[in-house]
Amino acid sequence: MNNTDVILLPGERVDDLQLNGLRIIQNPSLFRFGADAVCLANFAKAKKRETALDLGTGSGVIPILMSAKTEARFFTGLEIHPETAGMARRSVLLNGLEGRIRIDTGDIKTAPALYGTGAFDLVTVNPPYIPRSADEKLNANAALTIARHEIYCRLSDIVSSSALLLKPGGRLYIVHRADRLADVFEALRANNLEPKILQLVQHGEKKPSLILAEAALGGKPGLDVLPPLRL
Repeated sequence: MNNTDVILLPGERVDDLQLNGLRIIQNPSLFRFGADAVCLANFAKAKKRETALDLGTGSGVIPILMSAKTEARFFTGLEIHPETAGMARRSVLLNGLEGRIRIDTGDIKTAPALYGTGAFDLVTVNPPYIPRSADEKLNANAALTIARHEIYCRLSDIVSSSALLLKPGGRLYIVHRADRLADVFEALRANNLEPKILQLVQHGEKKPSLILAEAALGGKPGLDVLPPLRL
């Protein structure tokens, strides 16, 4: 049941997620979720009674969508930006999902200390795509900068934390830019996460711009490449 008493802060609005009446609070001045987050929520698989962690959850859109698409028992979202995390918590309340989703404020790099090793059956992550360069000019908007650039965590940090957070045989689901596929697979195998499923994402007939990947902790070699997903 939706909670109509959730307070909106200045600049915020409620958007319809077009799924089971779910809605989400967003602020156009902050980083808003895109098609990559929706693709990851559709790609990730969660079984009944499993627990999931969404690293860098932002608006909380991935656990909110997955709560309707899967039978997972509980979702946790971790977000470092306090304002964004607070907005995600209110979206959980807006949808009456506080019994299945919790949003925490914290750093991906210290997540294993926060939750303990082997705490989750699956981890999802829509990470910052852009490596930080010393001479790069960054957006003054902190939420945008954190979401787009590897400021607080690098790809290697995200993958190493995920490996510690997963139970043996647990799965990591990640979306990233297609031109960083080699970096993603290198980081996965360096942390005993074996790539098991790969899907390229493209807009129409353009070349793929994103990749979706599933990796299993301690999994055996063998990669299933799915037909491209065309948006």
